[in-house]
Amino acid sequence: MTTTFKESIQEALANPNLRGALGRFSEAYKISREKAYAGMDFEAVRDAVRDVKAYGAAHLEELAEAFKVKAEAAGAKVYRASDPAEVKAYILALAKENGVRSIVKSKSMATEEIHLNKHLEAEGIEVYETDLGEWIIQLCHQTPSHMVMPAIHMTKEEVAEVFSTKVEEGQQPDIPKLVKFARGKLRNRFLAADMGISGANIAVAETGSLVLITNEGNARLVTTLPRIHVAVVGIEKLVATFQDVQPILQALPRNATSQLLTSYVSVITGQVPNTDGSPKQLHIILMDNKRSEMAADPKFRQALQCIRCASCLNVCPVFRLVGGHVFGKVYTGGIGTILTAWFDELKQSDDIQGLCIQCGACKDVCPGRIDIPELILELRRRLAVEKGMPLVQKAIFAVVNNRRLFHSLLRAASVAQKPFAKGGFIRHLPLFLSDLTDFRSLPAIAPRPFRDTFKEIVQPECKEKAAIYAGCLIDFSYPEMGESVVRVLNKAGIQVVFPEGQTCCGAPARYNGAYETAAGNAKDNIKALLEEGVTYVVSACPTCTVALKEDFIATFESLGMEDAIGDARKLAAKTLDFATLVKKLVDEGRLEFKDGQQAETITYHDSCHLKRTLHAQQAPR
Repeated sequence: MTTTFKESIQEALANPNLRGALGRFSEAYKISREKAYAGMDFEAVRDAVRDVKAYGAAHLEELAEAFKVKAEAAGAKVYRASDPAEVKAYILALAKENGVRSIVKSKSMATEEIHLNKHLEAEGIEVYETDLGEWIIQLCHQTPSHMVMPAIHMTKEEVAEVFSTKVEEGQQPDIPKLVKFARGKLRNRFLAADMGISGANIAVAETGSLVLITNEGNARLVTTLPRIHVAVVGIEKLVATFQDVQPILQALPRNATSQLLTSYVSVITGQVPNTDGSPKQLHIILMDNKRSEMAADPKFRQALQCIRCASCLNVCPVFRLVGGHVFGKVYTGGIGTILTAWFDELKQSDDIQGLCIQCGACKDVCPGRIDIPELILELRRRLAVEKGMPLVQKAIFAVVNNRRLFHSLLRAASVAQKPFAKGGFIRHLPLFLSDLTDFRSLPAIAPRPFRDTFKEIVQPECKEKAAIYAGCLIDFSYPEMGESVVRVLNKAGIQVVFPEGQTCCGAPARYNGAYETAAGNAKDNIKALLEEGVTYVVSACPTCTVALKEDFIATFESLGMEDAIGDARKLAAKTLDFATLVKKLVDEGRLEFKDGQQAETITYHDSCHLKRTLHAQQAPR
């Protein structure tokens, strides 16, 4: 029986072992990673990684040819493969030519990407994963749930059960004993293998060298003991010089496993003798598989700056809840969604891209400075263009794009909601609207919107003026928030105006791939807000502020609307979130507590968009 995507989500959420394993890891990771970077300038490190990888992405062909020349001069054979079929055909032909019956592998996401094991096993060749996590999931016939820790979704009890069922009965859930057991079982595989297959973390064009960064030592055995070594390397692993290895070595262990350095850093350059003195075969396959196409795409080229540290998974709140077997295909999480769309095909990312909640946590920790949230939004846009949007969704966004109709319907809804509203929230909507409140409560619509109550606020005449951008929530659900903003700014000597032409910020449309609707919203708001000639445009909604400061520009860029970008930049320069503006006014002495007035103690929750996108972490405090 086929499990639907929604059913797989529910199964993951109901799995206490998964929740416990990923939850414990996520909490511990944040603390240990911070310690690993103590005394280092992470921003400088990631700048260096970005520069090295961005250069590589822009010069793939040049670096691949330079690597081939240097590696072959050192005795290796380098094969340029355009797609998975060519990689598999080359390795199979090599195996048959050399009478290979047994292969040992070290961890390699590139070989997972092309499903190499299944292909070789179908030809009667035994293939053994030797990374502990990879061996565990091989025994389970699973794919990796994490790019660095493939079996992180499993508890020690589950691993003991797998070993007892698949290898030898009687294994206990004791981690040191399980590791010792695995080591003993795998040792003979290394000695008997005819071929070793590895990946590589870095390929250096200047020297023709491969760099492998590992912890278990199995990669050294895989690459040295068998008489043939095959390395399958995605061309995005290429860097220009050996000096370029340093920033990646600084970032990869710290971001992946919170280590200062991994247990083993191996550099392989050219051919070496076998134990019997015969020359060892070294075959390096530089695999493209649409990486060149990605490099030619100005929007997605930055995804090739990924160093496969998986830190984006480690901080992702969705991955923490459902794991990589739900949030991903071969590659997992946010970056995995992007790689799936390119290395496989766009439609394969359709379900998983919807799991990204645009919190920005991945962008904050990515050592390659990849804007993963923005790239996922671009995937949504392209998916919407390719397959179209559902009829109901199209109808909703058509309404949102018509300000007068949209606002009229919201006013009508404030009356129609009464049977379903209680305590400021709407629950249990009927008929085709039931999905909206199936698992959440929606904010009730206020009896009178802020645009009406604003007209009744008596303000002092001030030279300095600010336009308030209310957004849908403050305007139609929480008008009291808007009124509070006005009072505070009045105390600082700022008069507030409410441009009547303002409408939805377009975030809902943009986050669903409906960029044309978002662009229409953006143009309406820019016109309304710039007409006022104010010093500031202030918003108390972080998501709306992000829209005004960043999303309008990004939407126009994606749609090629160059003529609209100038005004969008003007609006962005005037726009401030409310907390940042208040902090500025306090620092200027224009707002202060009255003598003897005590500040209340409150619990404050950082908004994702305020903290991570707008970087306004200290201002609210």
